Amino acid sequence: MNPLLLTHFTATSCAGRGLDATLAALAQGRGGLAPCDFEGAALRTYTGRVGGIEDAPVRADLAEFDCRNNRLAQLAMTQDSFDARVREAIARVGAARVGVFMGTSTAGILETELAYRRRDAQTGALPADFNYATTHNPYSLAGFVRAYFGLRGPAVSVSSACSSGAKVFGSARRMLETGLIDVAVVGGVDTLCLTTLYGFNSLELLSTGPCKPFDVKRDGISIGEAAAFGLLERDAADRADRADDGDAIRLLGIGESSDAYHMSSPHPEGLGARIAMEQALASAGLDARDIGYVNLHGTATPSNDAAESRALTDLFDRVPCSSTKGATGHTLGAAGALEAVIAALALKHGMIPAGANTTEPDPVLGLDYVLTSRDAPLCAVLSNSFGFGGTNCSLVFGRKGAASA
Repeated sequence: MNPLLLTHFTATSCAGRGLDATLAALAQGRGGLAPCDFEGAALRTYTGRVGGIEDAPVRADLAEFDCRNNRLAQLAMTQDSFDARVREAIARVGAARVGVFMGTSTAGILETELAYRRRDAQTGALPADFNYATTHNPYSLAGFVRAYFGLRGPAVSVSSACSSGAKVFGSARRMLETGLIDVAVVGGVDTLCLTTLYGFNSLELLSTGPCKPFDVKRDGISIGEAAAFGLLERDAADRADRADDGDAIRLLGIGESSDAYHMSSPHPEGLGARIAMEQALASAGLDARDIGYVNLHGTATPSNDAAESRALTDLFDRVPCSSTKGATGHTLGAAGALEAVIAALALKHGMIPAGANTTEPDPVLGLDYVLTSRDAPLCAVLSNSFGFGGTNCSLVFGRKGAASA
């Protein structure tokens, strides 16, 4: 594929608001997981909650979109001058030439949960002020971002479970390469809700403590919430003049697969995961040895980590790797976008982030699992995102000149 410039990016999670806070947490191997205190959730587990969302309603002229998910989206877009960079792009190419591609799994489903608590006692009718289309509907996120910037280009929401925030890069790439748009706002947002918390609890997948990806004592996930965004543009010479350090980072390759092995369990040999990684490398024109770091999907469940490890060891020979979900929690539909930003940070700052909370990597898995963050001269990194139903996506990011074909 033709490389795309990742000209600006930002992320907000329980690990921190914005890039500086996120980078500091990763460098220090710490995160923001804490005992669950989400209203109505009487569960013995840890979550990655972002503080302050309750006190940050969306912009007044967009009040119909007000819900926890869109509040977090707005909070994140105001970090690292991301909203200003989007407006600069609009001024340059026009509002009709900027597309929006957002990943989410549950969108504003919390708003529906709250509405059901306020049903009419006699008729069971939902309250008149409940607006499904602009809150719960998965498209509400893309619609909100589009309205927030006054855009007139195409807008898409991808909801493919935990690969959503990664697969939006593929959707954006296709529209950029066909010339339908000049700039893409890509991202992923997911927030805490009772449906998610109790759903994963019913599957017996929640850890009772902070999750420990790839640890010999791993026992389940910690659910987090996050919002992460990036700007993608075609890699043209006229844009290089506008570049800052972040502009040197490129999306080199994308791999997508669907193994459809099971509704909630991965293929035990990591078949779909391996296919996604192989495709990402091939589209980037790279070999496995060209990758200096892999950000693993790494949910910290016994079966998921084992399957991903089999796929990784089939392709790579002891590549440094880690899962950053120990710092952020599993942010579900936002995870792919959040971890794409983390991959970009690793490249930009020449740092391999440690896997927070993991103290004893499972030796059976055979990984070169990083326990202490360290500096490293990285040219290309790979980020994995795998979801329920076997929806898999791998992304390769690199610096100029990393691709060999």
